[in-house]
Amino acid sequence: MEKQKKQFRMPTAFTVLILLTIVVAIITRFIPAITPATVSDVIMAPINGFSSALGVSLFVLVLGGFLGVVMKTGALNAAITTVVKKLNGKEIWMIPILMFLISLGGTTYGMAEETIAFYALVTATMVAAGFDALTAASTILLGSTAGVLGSTVNPFVVSASVDALKTSGITINQTVIIIVGAISWLACYAIGAAYVMHYAKKVKANKSASLLTAEEWKAVEEEFGGEKAPDANVNFTTRQKVVMVLFALSFVVMIVGMIPWGSFGIHLFDHTSLLTGNNLGDWYFGDLTAWFLVMAIVIGLVYGLKERDIVGSFLSGAGDLISVSLVIAVSRGISFIMSTTGLDMYILEKASQALAGTSSVLFTGLAYLVYLLLSFLIPSSSGLATVSMPIMGPLTEGLGLAPEVMVCVLSGACALINGITPTSGVLMGGISISRIEFATWVKYIWKVLLAMLVVHVVILSISMVIF
Repeated sequence: MEKQKKQFRMPTAFTVLILLTIVVAIITRFIPAITPATVSDVIMAPINGFSSALGVSLFVLVLGGFLGVVMKTGALNAAITTVVKKLNGKEIWMIPILMFLISLGGTTYGMAEETIAFYALVTATMVAAGFDALTAASTILLGSTAGVLGSTVNPFVVSASVDALKTSGITINQTVIIIVGAISWLACYAIGAAYVMHYAKKVKANKSASLLTAEEWKAVEEEFGGEKAPDANVNFTTRQKVVMVLFALSFVVMIVGMIPWGSFGIHLFDHTSLLTGNNLGDWYFGDLTAWFLVMAIVIGLVYGLKERDIVGSFLSGAGDLISVSLVIAVSRGISFIMSTTGLDMYILEKASQALAGTSSVLFTGLAYLVYLLLSFLIPSSSGLATVSMPIMGPLTEGLGLAPEVMVCVLSGACALINGITPTSGVLMGGISISRIEFATWVKYIWKVLLAMLVVHVVILSISMVIF
């Protein structure tokens, strides 16, 4: 037992991110063409990262408070128990259904950061159904990954790329992007769903098949089991059902609020600015934060909670997600170092110069590798599209290839790298909520992401030839 206690343990997410920040800063010292990072840059990186991630970090805290109030009513546990009972052995079908819905959000409007809202609920449901936290987290993240990878009308990738290409005088046929994106989305969704379902079946049949460590299982059971586990004998009261209707409404409005309806020519929500001052479809994290704050109060009052209970449960729930909020902020600090030193643009320029001399046969695969690296340096898909497409678009067209497919390369690389890199605030925040260590996540996820990568490169290579 004493030897087991002294075994190496993977550092926490915070330590991994801080060490990565230091490594990136050191790298900048050996590249004469860019601004070298200073000690003060490293020290200030988490602080500057928090400033840039303030919107999403505050959203996470208020979301935690919202969930705390809902948990106080007991409605969530009662609803989960009822769902699991009704599925009665068919719980496995929750996985492909949830993944498809999330992937649909990914391909249409880039659903990524918003998925943080679902990790606690889905993890609690999956654990109650006999699966583990990896099943829950991968259902959400692989669903989002497949959708964003196969972006069809995702404004954060497609619209941003098209606008950036226009500055270079390149006109894009968006029908090509929609066709290639849809094929990529559905193919990678099928791969992801099959992988998660296969793993989930093994875990349900034998708990020891889980890749979670004993410490992770303990953390999961403390958070989503024990006193917090759904009670099989609980009664789902009428008042709790009303709470769950409001709970569901909260997320429906969140999704509706984030879809850019105007870019699709839909003006159904043009006069819905009463709550936040912005119409549904123009919402961002500030609007979402206000919405969930309001709904936390509404749910507490509808259930009949006292003022002290509402405030107390809200603060307790927010406290549970403080670490998640800070992980997102620290991860943004790495991007801050890269952008202020010019490391990201330096690598982009060198990569484009290297690709200019390649054959059209190798171009797609090599471009994908370049974008995987660039996505690590610039996790924001819209930011990457803005800075890279005016360079990569003309390069692609100059080789007689389709710049539309290059947009699909960008979306795929962004989606895949954000499923495994510690610089992704969504990933680090999500697995923190599900009580999964980063090393465990990498061990679990790398195979399916590699399979998606290979399939997507094949699809895009063929598309380059056809279009």
